[in-house]
Amino acid sequence: MNLTFSNKKSSINSNSNNAIHKFGNIIYDYLSCHYTDSYSDLIILCIGSDRSTGDSLGPIVGYNLSKYPLSNFIVLGTLQNPVHAKNLKETICFIKQQFVNPYVIAIDACLGKFDRIGYISLNEGPLRPGAGVKKALPEIGNVNITGVVNIDGFMEYTILQNTRLHTVVKMADIISASIKNAVWKYSNEHVKKTQ
Repeated sequence: MNLTFSNKKSSINSNSNNAIHKFGNIIYDYLSCHYTDSYSDLIILCIGSDRSTGDSLGPIVGYNLSKYPLSNFIVLGTLQNPVHAKNLKETICFIKQQFVNPYVIAIDACLGKFDRIGYISLNEGPLRPGAGVKKALPEIGNVNITGVVNIDGFMEYTILQNTRLHTVVKMADIISASIKNAVWKYSNEHVKKTQ
């Protein structure tokens, strides 16, 4: 069955009611359309640094996901072992060497307009990490999840350093719980279809 995803709402406000349920449904709908048996593994690649509050969204998501007792996805990038600008190329090489045809969901923080702070989006195509701070890093991911942690415009490094931890942790909790719920639901549905 081929579903059309493009007309689905692909972002939510982390301050909205039932944010986990809403974003979980977005991820589930996307997986149902695009994550097929042709892929060998599901990799959640959480990009960012634990040395910058605003850039810690990815590692916190990875830390949260690594605590769940689920075996149906692989998490790369946590608070203990972050994936950041200095080791991203090495991590991409590791993925290419260790997995035949993985489906990669890449996660990172981003900067945006003031009225979009707190919004979480699922976007088709690869993530372009470092774009907000003018870094040229390799693209990665079949799909990406981004969270707007602060405003864009100037002095990006200073803005990331002065981002509220509460904002980042709240968004990370929503993203990680949404992924867990969506993958669990997808896995259960997939098992039922193959029985």
